[in-house]
Amino acid sequence: MQITVGTFNLNNLFSRYNFQAEVELVRQGGTAVEADVRFTFVEPVGYRFRSYQGQLVHSKTPADRKQIADRIRALHVDVLAVQEVEDIGVLRQFALEDLGGLYPYQVLVEGNDQRLIDVGLLSRFPIGAVTSWRFAVHPEEPRGYIFSRDLLEVEILEPRQRQRLLTVFNTHLKSNYSRWGGTQEQQRIVTRRRRQAETIASIVAARTRPDSSYLVTGDMNDGADAECLAAFRQAGWVNGLASPQETRPAKRESVAAHSPPHPAWTHRFKPRNQPPRFELYDQIWLSPTLANCQTAAWIDRRTRHPGDGSDHDPAWVILDL
Repeated sequence: MQITVGTFNLNNLFSRYNFQAEVELVRQGGTAVEADVRFTFVEPVGYRFRSYQGQLVHSKTPADRKQIADRIRALHVDVLAVQEVEDIGVLRQFALEDLGGLYPYQVLVEGNDQRLIDVGLLSRFPIGAVTSWRFAVHPEEPRGYIFSRDLLEVEILEPRQRQRLLTVFNTHLKSNYSRWGGTQEQQRIVTRRRRQAETIASIVAARTRPDSSYLVTGDMNDGADAECLAAFRQAGWVNGLASPQETRPAKRESVAAHSPPHPAWTHRFKPRNQPPRFELYDQIWLSPTLANCQTAAWIDRRTRHPGDGSDHDPAWVILDL
């Protein structure tokens, strides 16, 4: 049987509603507003602002939300690992309302991110066991959780017999964002990403056998050949997106020499006064068994330089099991 498995960073798929933060924003601005706002609490009294580092976290615009939904419907992959989703309620709502019930199975476990972005999974195939590794630690950092978000382990089942087909490990490694910048801060980021990759490799080795069918996917925030991801290559995993096809040619750059040198990229970053950089941040690593089953790899290419609803492009592999 054929199965398609992909990954897509949805870029801040938050709830459409942010009542408290919006009311507070109006109050701070000094605008006179009369309002009757009532909250009913089932849990102990308390609620939170959807904010990060003192800034209001905005929901995705309807236009951007429609764009990512349109792209996902066009891909029509069987299993889609997703990143940057606020919570399971948002993912369920997105699957039902925006994707029209295309994915009857949704998975998300609350992770560690202070910005409230989690990793999840949408599937047309039944789901088996689900495991979160959000509390994992690294030997060099034993007093803190190593994952900025999570490593989500999900079993994908065959529809009729409900036997396990493969296991998806979905993650979102440490971002490159830095408030202060500088070489020391960048080295700290790379070191953390290396530790995260090493922890993933260790967990996967403990959870699988040499002939197991599994893949490790997600937003790695670095290229597939990066030194901090050496643990992936040392584990014997195969980069499923080494030679992908594109759904359309990349949009032309204003300077021809600044065009992407190859199709294996999902993220475009344009530093000020510098040429754009193209990286395969969104990766799919296949176990040796699954690598032998791969028949193709694709990236859905954006039509605008900043991206179509997300600053990442979705990618997927086709497997003949």
